Amino acid sequence: MKTLFKNASINYSEAGSGDTLVLLHGFTETLSIWDDFARDLSRYFRVICVDLPGHGGSDCIGEVHSMELMADVVMTVLDKLSAGRCVVIGHSMGGYVALAFARKYGSSVCGLGLFHSSALSDSNQAREGRMRAIEAIRKNHHEFLTAFIPSLFAPENKEIFRKETEILVEQAKKMSKEAVIAAQMGMKERPGSREILLNAKYPVMFISGHQDSRIPVNDLQHQLLLPETTYSLLLKNCGHMGYLEKKEKTLGFVKCFTHACYNKIIDIS
Repeated sequence: MKTLFKNASINYSEAGSGDTLVLLHGFTETLSIWDDFARDLSRYFRVICVDLPGHGGSDCIGEVHSMELMADVVMTVLDKLSAGRCVVIGHSMGGYVALAFARKYGSSVCGLGLFHSSALSDSNQAREGRMRAIEAIRKNHHEFLTAFIPSLFAPENKEIFRKETEILVEQAKKMSKEAVIAAQMGMKERPGSREILLNAKYPVMFISGHQDSRIPVNDLQHQLLLPETTYSLLLKNCGHMGYLEKKEKTLGFVKCFTHACYNKIIDIS
């Protein structure tokens, strides 16, 4: 399905009915990463997934896709669907967008999920790393994506998920060079969001991997203590791609968390 944001086409999907769950993908991904999740979760919730600007079927909007701009895109989709309050969960960059959404549209949030994501801004070292990545993207973004995406998995899982990795790489290669850079620039410039966690009046979820090279577990420890109510899942033998590497565990955890946000306890076996 499509809608418009500032004359740009935005792609999204909707399945199920009832309380709303919004799932946001990460950098170079598309809403299709949630296909298995949406198929299951739509039995319980109204599941809305959005292709963030420059990703999947959504247009590139500018030279920098800030997290706030992407949050506005999400709100445009929710307004079109008259979705009301929602639980919003984001993988990696999608978590940064979820935090920006909570900052701008807090009254619409009844649960926030950081799925291999963090409320911290980039360190100076991380910003320098993004600039090096941008230079590599400018030279040959297909070569960058071919090397980048496999690095997100735990070493022992790379061969196990080789086919899934190839699909992710091929999907990412459909992005324009400008869109890949715009997302990197947006992440580099994002502010810290610790205050969002500290002031959250709704439950906050963290999913992290022991072998996540992008969001180290140590960076999350103090963040877990900030919200009034925290749900956390720490995954052994898992990198940055828990929705694939540990699909059953993460799907079940997202299901339980979303039910809890809507104060519902049911048999979800």
